[in-house]
Amino acid sequence: MTTILVPAPRKLRLSDLARLSGVGLRARKLRAALSALGIAIGVGAIVAVLGLSASSQAGLLAEIAKLGTNLLTVSNGQKLGGGVAELPTAAPARIGRLPGVTTVEDTGTVTAKVYRSPLIPAVNTNGLNVRASSLGLPAAVGTSIAQGSYLNAATARQPVVVLGAGAAQLLGIDHLWPNQRIWLGSQWFYVTGILNPAVLTPIIDASVFVGYPAAEKYLGFDGHPSTIYLRAQTNQVNAVHDLLGAQADPENPGQVSVSQPSAALVAQAAAKSALNSLFLGLGAVALLVGAIGVANIMVISVLERRSEIGLRRALGATKGHIRIQFLSEAILLAAAGGVIGVAAGALATAIYATTKGWAIVIPPLAWGGGFGAALLIGAAAGLLPALRAARMSPTRALWAV
Repeated sequence: MTTILVPAPRKLRLSDLARLSGVGLRARKLRAALSALGIAIGVGAIVAVLGLSASSQAGLLAEIAKLGTNLLTVSNGQKLGGGVAELPTAAPARIGRLPGVTTVEDTGTVTAKVYRSPLIPAVNTNGLNVRASSLGLPAAVGTSIAQGSYLNAATARQPVVVLGAGAAQLLGIDHLWPNQRIWLGSQWFYVTGILNPAVLTPIIDASVFVGYPAAEKYLGFDGHPSTIYLRAQTNQVNAVHDLLGAQADPENPGQVSVSQPSAALVAQAAAKSALNSLFLGLGAVALLVGAIGVANIMVISVLERRSEIGLRRALGATKGHIRIQFLSEAILLAAAGGVIGVAAGALATAIYATTKGWAIVIPPLAWGGGFGAALLIGAAAGLLPALRAARMSPTRALWAV
């Protein structure tokens, strides 16, 4: 009896698999490009959203670090029976005696309204605040003079103001001219300076500042501070923070509000990143559309290449060979889209972050997750067509042509 030895099917080498996958996609360039485009758009959106969020936070944290995290603010809180409490006039001096406190400056809320001229309707206040200010405020809050000069011992007693960056913009004053004036409290005040934006304390930007003596003389100010800004030694910020309420108002420490602006800004940046979920959802939708495109091209490819499948099966290719061939084509198509999407998202992040002056930060989760999602989607989209191709018998595949 003669025994016929049937050779075991050879394994498909990786180089052969790569060549077969490439040939299958190159034969349908336009269709493959359009399918990869959907994957690229989804991955690009994911990378750009996460990259811009990380770059924005890095830029903000760098700005905060440059300005210092040792700024604390003390403000009047609420009375137990309702209404706004009042800080004692001696509160700034008391706080200045605390160990670890290096700088203390303060402002007080003035009820007068400010306008560009007396011809402006009274309701058009632009939401600007008028504040009495001590003389060293800009350095304490981390800003500086953009134009002109700040209040000094002489101008603090005269009808003279300094504008925050936002206040100057709202009043339409972008340059200081000689004898520049604004209408404040039913009289003219001369503008002597404009501040740069205050990152740590945005309320400064929307304020108009006068000296304490001038506010009392011309605007009926009662002399009580409403916000105290202080700098503490970096290693004693927490200790100073815990003592501020009782030190500012020993009789009513619970009516004093204490905060750290840098911590609030960091929390605000984290809250903004929560909005990324919306844009990530849009990126996921684009990826889903791309996956449908990949599945579509692979299904059509199986139908169009039945003769190839039948011939390869007749020549000894196994079901596993056919299955892995079509699956690898889908993965290769998705990988191409993923690479293009990662590159496009990184480029968009770099361009936008550069224009904003931020550090360019692209988290590994962004490019790694985006590319990994593309591969998984490609594999999932190509699995069913690959199984369908592998189930075709050689005779039926050739007969159907």
